[in-house]
Amino acid sequence: MSAPTRIVLLAGGVGGARMAEGLARALPAGALTVIANVGDDERFYGLHVSPDIDTLIYTLSDRIDRGQGWGVKGDTTRALDVLRDLDAPVWMKLGDADFGLHIWRSWRLAEGASLTEVTEEAAKRFGARAVVLPATDDPVRTKLKTEQGWMDFQRWFVGARCAPRVEALRYEGAERATASPAAIAALHDADAILVAPSNPLLSIEPILAVPGIADALRRAKVPVVGVSPLIAGKAVKGPLARLLEDIGLPGGAAGIAARYRGLIDGFAVDRNDMADIAAIRTDGVAVLPADIIMPDPAGAERLAREVLAFVPTVAKIAGRAAA
Repeated sequence: MSAPTRIVLLAGGVGGARMAEGLARALPAGALTVIANVGDDERFYGLHVSPDIDTLIYTLSDRIDRGQGWGVKGDTTRALDVLRDLDAPVWMKLGDADFGLHIWRSWRLAEGASLTEVTEEAAKRFGARAVVLPATDDPVRTKLKTEQGWMDFQRWFVGARCAPRVEALRYEGAERATASPAAIAALHDADAILVAPSNPLLSIEPILAVPGIADALRRAKVPVVGVSPLIAGKAVKGPLARLLEDIGLPGGAAGIAARYRGLIDGFAVDRNDMADIAAIRTDGVAVLPADIIMPDPAGAERLAREVLAFVPTVAKIAGRAAA
């Protein structure tokens, strides 16, 4: 297999957006499609907000606030200030530019456009360097069972700052959802499928829970390669390590690879996690020891190129070929 040119990335969160940006920098124009998590979607003030989709689009169009990893650089919060004066709940920080996108999305959806159509159009108009697709046009919502009862993801993650201990998760609506036809077509036509170093519980598994998507990975005739979101058992960003501990799930890169068993053929792991590397190889998955930190766009591109260069090796080991 030669170097892949049609790449599909499953992604959500800041880590997923950084991986997407690295791939977009490393690949020819038009080569990258990103399938995004919608489990984080929520309604605020009657508006449809898609945080993971927006972070991807902002990052891929260089509009992202790189200091915080989400939102629009240089954004202001005058609209939120007015809402605060009106005694509205303002625990979700939405900038003025954010509001513009949310208003436009909600307007287009109300006119009958699908979330796929709206997302593709927004990415194109903003100049994103990849096609961005939601996993589904149907509502899927990540819910967390905590010591305080069931909570919506945004209420737990932003409103409660991840403080309540989590006992279980569910992806409400996933079993009734239909995968985006555009997403399924992209998976079918890919030369390689990648799984970003996103939180598997909060960003990747809500995608895989949509009927048809995990099956497309299992049936793929091309390599499927993941990237670990953990280094020495700790998350690069976010609450993953604590979530795994709270729920009683195996940790470390080996634990994450095990969650993807049957879906991935290769896994990029921090080069210092030697025990995890050995365990993953024993499980029959090819391993790329690498520096998986992406501190800036150049670092993301460097990792992306290493992963892309690893794909032909995975194809040979797994007995898979180009689409």
